[in-house]
Amino acid sequence: MRELVGSCKDCKKEIYCIDGFFNGVHTDEREIYCFECYDCVKAAISNEKENPQS
Repeated sequence: MRELVGSCKDCKKEIYCIDGFFNGVHTDEREIYCFECYDCVKAAISNEKENPQS
């Protein structure tokens, strides 16, 4: 079974729940991302934490 859940916040790709498994990432801010975009977002966030600008 394949059910449309929504679209990726970044690339707008449709994200589905496939056989009961969410095929993406749901953040604490109630945003959903495809796996590819979430990897980029996560890398950007960790980079900001490592190199904060004064």
